[in-house]
Amino acid sequence: MNEESLPAPDVSVVVIVYNDETRLPTAVRSVLEQTLRNVEVVIVDDRSTDGSYDVAGRLAAEHPGRVRALRLDRNSGGCGAPRNHGIAQARGTYVLFLDSDDVLERNACRNMLEAAETTGADLVSGMCVRVHVDSRNGKEVKWYPWLYARTRTLESISELPDLLVFDTLSTNKCYRREFLVEQGLEFPVGIHYEDLLFSAQAYAAARRITLIPNRVYDWNVVDKAATKSISNRRAEIANFAHRMEIHRRVDQLLADKGLLELKFHKDVKFLKHDLVLHLRDLPFRDASYREEFAAIARDYLESIDRTAFDEVEPIHAICAYLLQKSDWDNLLPAVDTLTNRDKISAPMVERDGRIYWCAEHLDDHLDGDFARHVLDVTDLGYHAKPVEKMFLRNVLTRYEEVAGTVRLAGHITNPLGVVPPGARLSGELEFAARRKGVRFQIFRFPVATLRHEGEAIAWEASADLARGLRPLGIVDAVWDVRLHLDVDGVRTTTRLTASEPGLADGQLPVRPRLTRLVADHVTPEISSRGHLSFRIVTREKVDALVEKGVRGAPGRFAKSGYRKAKEVRRKLTSGDTKIRLYHEVFSRLPVKKGLVVFESHLGRQYSDSPKAIYEEMRRQGLEFEAVWSYTGSSPSGFPADATLVRRWSLPYLKALAQAEFWVDNQSYPLKLTKRPETTYLQTWHGSALKRMGFDEPEWKLRPRPEQAEQQRTLDRFDRFLIRSEHDVRTLARAFRLKEKTLLRVGYPRNDALVQARRREEEVGLRERGVLAAELGIPGDKAVLLYAPTFRQHGGRQRRFELPFDVERFADTFGDRYVLLVRSHYLNHVVLPPSVRGRVIDVSAHHDVTPLLALADGLITDYSSVMFDYALLGRPMFFFAYDYEEYVHEGRGTYFDLLERAPGPVVRTEEELHTALASLDEQSVKYAEAREGFVAEFGEYDKGNAAQSIVDQFFAQWRRG
Repeated sequence: MNEESLPAPDVSVVVIVYNDETRLPTAVRSVLEQTLRNVEVVIVDDRSTDGSYDVAGRLAAEHPGRVRALRLDRNSGGCGAPRNHGIAQARGTYVLFLDSDDVLERNACRNMLEAAETTGADLVSGMCVRVHVDSRNGKEVKWYPWLYARTRTLESISELPDLLVFDTLSTNKCYRREFLVEQGLEFPVGIHYEDLLFSAQAYAAARRITLIPNRVYDWNVVDKAATKSISNRRAEIANFAHRMEIHRRVDQLLADKGLLELKFHKDVKFLKHDLVLHLRDLPFRDASYREEFAAIARDYLESIDRTAFDEVEPIHAICAYLLQKSDWDNLLPAVDTLTNRDKISAPMVERDGRIYWCAEHLDDHLDGDFARHVLDVTDLGYHAKPVEKMFLRNVLTRYEEVAGTVRLAGHITNPLGVVPPGARLSGELEFAARRKGVRFQIFRFPVATLRHEGEAIAWEASADLARGLRPLGIVDAVWDVRLHLDVDGVRTTTRLTASEPGLADGQLPVRPRLTRLVADHVTPEISSRGHLSFRIVTREKVDALVEKGVRGAPGRFAKSGYRKAKEVRRKLTSGDTKIRLYHEVFSRLPVKKGLVVFESHLGRQYSDSPKAIYEEMRRQGLEFEAVWSYTGSSPSGFPADATLVRRWSLPYLKALAQAEFWVDNQSYPLKLTKRPETTYLQTWHGSALKRMGFDEPEWKLRPRPEQAEQQRTLDRFDRFLIRSEHDVRTLARAFRLKEKTLLRVGYPRNDALVQARRREEEVGLRERGVLAAELGIPGDKAVLLYAPTFRQHGGRQRRFELPFDVERFADTFGDRYVLLVRSHYLNHVVLPPSVRGRVIDVSAHHDVTPLLALADGLITDYSSVMFDYALLGRPMFFFAYDYEEYVHEGRGTYFDLLERAPGPVVRTEEELHTALASLDEQSVKYAEAREGFVAEFGEYDKGNAAQSIVDQFFAQWRRG
């Protein structure tokens, strides 16, 4: 039976191969084992020089009628020609493409055929998964999974621009063969990145496109492959040239089809993805490569819609702009930040109250406006960071090896002069063995010379590695280098960036701890992030022995043991295991009398009522063991006379299990059961305007088991602090608390506010205290505090955009007021330097109470600080610019703020400015309303809450 007499297959899978005889059978097998049986395999060999075509022939002989083996006359050097030949030879109604090193998911053909037949689509696309075949844990990464979250059919690619922009693969798709033939769709030949153009042509031509949420294609990735794939050969300038040519052809296609909106989306993706891939490699390339790269890129960047620069991160736009200008002095540092996002690599400049990446180009008479727009980094807040919070670029300028000693010199970026000329400087080089998750061995060498040079700090140091570095060998193969810079006693840590190819080279002798047979030299190497490190050079015989051991039975046993140990560690540190340890181990230990665990805002702060109770206990000299929980890597602001434990760590869980008292203002981990012997004092963090707990519509709709679980966590409270009967009607009811749980004593955090008002009324004078001096507030300026509630928007960084023009505010009121801005602890704000001294960001102050006591007036929206500040009897302003959204689109409120607010409620910036014109006028006008507000919402705040609680629960711990 010849091929012409065979029934046409439903699907033809074109498998292309070049010098891949080993993996070809696996790829073909993934087609033959499809659950859809009527599938043919068309193998097209691109004139391989190994046995690939022979393997293809054998597969065809073993599966007559299902597998065909074809061969090109000469090697094409790419994927386009063999795929085109496959399309021409395919007999199926539909065509798929498969590379010889990948596989199809078992149901791929069936799922895509059914989708095509059901919807009449010319093109069906499914999910591709990148399978990292040489990873230890079988790492898999879905290829743009949001595109495939559900089944959907598009009548035009314009309905989903992201599909054309992001999924440029040709291999996770099924094409109607008549569609390919009618449209004359072929892959370009003689150029790389052919998928980008072919996919764009197919998307633009398809009358209907269907996406399915099924896995269809496994893209096998070998991270340590000896031969790089075409897309990873970025060291070849031709690679970039091909990419740019393909982009030009796609742009022309979109222009011809009138799809200019798609061109804009593609421009955005190019700036933040395609270009970035090559930019990151520039520090490793020589000058001739860089110049040729810039020449190729410059022409294409001219075609980019400038509005696309607004849709990418600032560093993406900065790098593209500087590349366009061939400004290498500023571009290479910018690329360092592109690769290491937290690094500050430019000295920057302040102009007219704005911060710019560099001063060059700002005054360009032709392009200055655009330069200022792109280079403006004010909103990134670099100017607001102290030196200890900065990760500064430290570029290596000299590397010399002399008799076992390495002599190094470099320049540390000094952004905006954060290191002043007269600062006391000291430093040390640190060599640390690289071990995942642990600092294994550390050796340090002093930095001999540090000089302030304006925009940089110059340094020189020598490290006698022959004597000072004592490696074990094998287990500490790589040593990272850091420079710790101390500025007036404050430390910042830098990595050594080698920005010029070939700067660090050679070998240095070292004295190993075991034997010189293991390791006796180190050689410098530059990491993928551009940082200097040293690698131990082991002797060839040892390498051979190690290799033999790794591949032999002992190695397999060791690796198996390592994997098991790693799995055990993973299980031991998992959340489920920790919860079991808490309940089954720690909770069986005896409760420790006098142990109190304090926590404020889930461990984020040392603040609020837990702080007030703790400090009252210390003031009274009680004998107790204090533990404070913290979250994050380095706790700051917590008391030195308490034990600090990281939230969710084993010491934290052990302390909670053995504590006699829990004191917090929000909630300890929900799944931890409180022991009967432990007393839980819940101080809560504020009276409620917005509906809480089971009063929230969302909770009312949840299944009963979920509601019961939530109630169990609330029932852990032994006592719940109440500051007014409003709390009883709202919080207590919403949490379904029993009457015996309620403790009507007020909030300990508010004792200071009540006492401040009493002192003020007694002496007739307001005391500002030390905080005003710390913040540099002049004595003739009144203080306003802006403290808004939490905002959900702001992206991953939870950035809070001020709802008014802060520069206009400073210009209007700067001669009368100093404005303190305190964002919610879950948000953060960035102020422009132009308002320095007139507007101050105080969000880093853990405790809001001293800020409230300092302020002559409060501006808020719906934050619970309104209930606290009212105790001071001072003016309050409510900037409710998004009132309808907050009240009606959220979970609702317990009362109408517009009717009950003890101060003016304004909706616009103009109204806010009008209201702020006179503090004295507002103080008198709303005096009666404020007193009524306090009577209703703060009736139990008498200034002695902390003392009352200590007397009730901790008096037995008084000495003597």
